[in-house]
Amino acid sequence: MANNAKEKVMFRGIFETTIDAKGRTSLPAKFREVLLETFGDERFFVTNSYPVLLDGGVQCSGLLVFPYKEWFQFEDNFLNSKGLTSAQRSRIMHTIVSPAVECSADKLGRIMLPSNLRKFASLEREIVFVGVLKKAEIWSQSEWDKVRTQDMKDFPTDSEVVAELGL
Repeated sequence: MANNAKEKVMFRGIFETTIDAKGRTSLPAKFREVLLETFGDERFFVTNSYPVLLDGGVQCSGLLVFPYKEWFQFEDNFLNSKGLTSAQRSRIMHTIVSPAVECSADKLGRIMLPSNLRKFASLEREIVFVGVLKKAEIWSQSEWDKVRTQDMKDFPTDSEVVAELGL
């Protein structure tokens, strides 16, 4: 993949895979390429995602995958944020910052997700890696299906907003 000034390689795509009982899974090859080509480092951080609110007040949660340097940018943004209340800061610290773990894939692309993260995201067997530009997400297949259904219900219908995006 060529990386030039006009084309920046980002996390894109949806990849379905499995995770075993010990928390081992494979990071998609495309995502490993993005880590090296765009972010210059094969290391990354995995942590809890923020909850997604579904109809009926139900919440779904997955995991976030931050490229190594992007994680430190997030930490700087968090530490320097002036708009957070102390309660919001505490919740973000406990939900996102504290459980973060540094990871890297082995030569075969396998990674190990700690049990506390698997439990938070309800990861059992069928999982989905989702590219979201500068980050990736990991969802259980069942939670991802719920999130996608909610996304379709809540998709912006304002024609000006959609047109501004070029859709």
